[in-house]
Amino acid sequence: MTLEELEQRVAVRAAASPDESYTAKLIARGINKASQKLGEEATEAVIAAVTGGRAELVKEAADVLYHLLVVLKAADVPLAEVMAELDARTAQSGLAEKASRKEH
Repeated sequence: MTLEELEQRVAVRAAASPDESYTAKLIARGINKASQKLGEEATEAVIAAVTGGRAELVKEAADVLYHLLVVLKAADVPLAEVMAELDARTAQSGLAEKASRKEH
C-alpha cells in the first residue's frame, strides 16, 4: 500500500457514518481529538523504537502514518501538499534546510 492509497482509504472511511467507521468517528470528534490520538501513537512509536522489537515498531509506525493522514484529512490538507513540501526540501541538504527555518 502506498501513502496515496491510504489517503484514499481514509477519505472513503471519513465519508462513512461515525457509527460504522473509526476514521469517521475520529474526524467527527474534531481536529483536537484526532491530533491527540496522533500524538499518542507517535509516543508509542518512539517507545517501540527504543524498547520494542522490530515487529512492534512496524505496527506503531503504521498507526502513526494512518493517524497522520486522518489529521491531514480533518485539516483539509492533501497529502500531495505535504509531499510537495518534502520534494522542495530535496533541493538542499537537511542541515541547510533546518538552518534556514531558524532565520525566519
